Amino acid sequence: MGQVASFNREAVCVFLGTYTPRLDEKGRLILPAKYRDELANGLVLTRGQERCIYVFSQREFEKQHEQMSQAPISSRQARDYARVFLSGASDELPDKQGRVTIPSMLRSYAGLDREVTVIGAGNRVEIWDSTAWNAYLEEQENAFSETDDEVLPGF
Repeated sequence: MGQVASFNREAVCVFLGTYTPRLDEKGRLILPAKYRDELANGLVLTRGQERCIYVFSQREFEKQHEQMSQAPISSRQARDYARVFLSGASDELPDKQGRVTIPSMLRSYAGLDREVTVIGAGNRVEIWDSTAWNAYLEEQENAFSETDDEVLPGF
């Protein structure tokens, strides 16, 4: 249903698709097979916006951190964002079966139980509580259909 597209400029990875795995009793998630190669050498889980969990490859997380560090330290909004983003970060290594443990603090933050939805969101993967994802998607579908080129230039 989804995939990881690889464009050969700088080996850019694009996560695509929607999956509905389940968390096991230990808070582990089996990563979708199409995401495993990119995430096999390590990933970072952190708080995402809209109460989901962002999953970055190690390389992409380093890019995100670099961008954050470019903001002036005098910017309160930048400091606040970096604190929330980084204090919730956890670097993980998937096991041989492609399972990754989601720390309890992040499971709590995103309201995760057993039923989760994993989506590809370009440079990252997002993990959502399935009920929350379905409500978000339903709410956004009208806005999506009404989006014009002023919001997304070039489309």
